Amino acid sequence: MDWTPRRAVEADVPALEALIGMSVRGLHGPYYSPAQIDASIGTVFGVDRQLVEDGTYFVVESGGAPFGCGGWSRRAALCGSDSLRTGRDPEVDPRTDPARVRAFFVHPSWVRRGIGASIMALCEREIAEAGFTTVLIMATLPGVPLYLSFGYAETGRVLVDMPGGQSIETVRMEKTLPRTPGRAA
Repeated sequence: MDWTPRRAVEADVPALEALIGMSVRGLHGPYYSPAQIDASIGTVFGVDRQLVEDGTYFVVESGGAPFGCGGWSRRAALCGSDSLRTGRDPEVDPRTDPARVRAFFVHPSWVRRGIGASIMALCEREIAEAGFTTVLIMATLPGVPLYLSFGYAETGRVLVDMPGGQSIETVRMEKTLPRTPGRAA
């Protein structure tokens, strides 16, 4: 099936936060402990409203209810919700810095149907149009197969600290985008 993502708006945030919690609790159990999952929801895993404001965060829905979300960013943060940030996150320079792919989540009942792939394809298209030539992802362990399928390569493992002394393992992944006609070199 062809999923058509739309841009998220501020009014989507409460439903997206609920979706993220369901996704993490339903899909991350084989990779992270219950304590790690509890500490991650709302901090590492949550909506970054700057992506919504920037128009680079997307939602896939049915009957008005979201079942997938994700996006990209031209901002410095690699991961995390906006709950721990104070102030605006600075923008990066597409001539020298990679774009970021951020916060992909799918409802557990909707996995393996191409939802994440539809959002990823849209993100990569917009990243290229914005003039970026490289992309960086700080992937969760369950997200790694999606990014590998898009040609991203693992460049390291990073522990992300969370409140309460917990941390989670993430995978740093990168990709150089192919040159497209009309895009600045």
